[in-house]
Amino acid sequence: ALMITTIVAVLGTLAGSAIAHLSQRSQLRIADGRARRSERLAAVEALATALADHRRAMWVREDLRLRGEDWAAARAESHNTRSAITAPLLRVQLLLPDVATTAQDAARAAYELRNADDEIALTESREHAIQQADRFVTTAGVAVAT
Repeated sequence: ALMITTIVAVLGTLAGSAIAHLSQRSQLRIADGRARRSERLAAVEALATALADHRRAMWVREDLRLRGEDWAAARAESHNTRSAITAPLLRVQLLLPDVATTAQDAARAAYELRNADDEIALTESREHAIQQADRFVTTAGVAVAT
């Protein structure tokens, strides 16, 4: 009887340890998934912000250029905002490879505000860049949620 009690106690201890271990692993997986989702969301936010900043800078720059005004400072600013796209774009490409093409399309559309022939072309380029950025955010939102 003592032997059976000892075996049951050992088996109970082992079962408890196994359950605790599985529970801990499950909680770690959940936490890891949340951290990955948070990192992906931060990457999407950073790129969306950088794209909006560059669109604005390019609009100001090209508007000044088309009006024949001094646009040297706006040109320097647009170089800074374009550079600011590089790191978040790379992060999105690495963390969300399914969204990479959409992110690249959005960046390319923002770059294409450059050298517009007139105000109408500039406005059309801006609208296209906004649509591409919106498409990126929508696509990335689905990818981050899964």
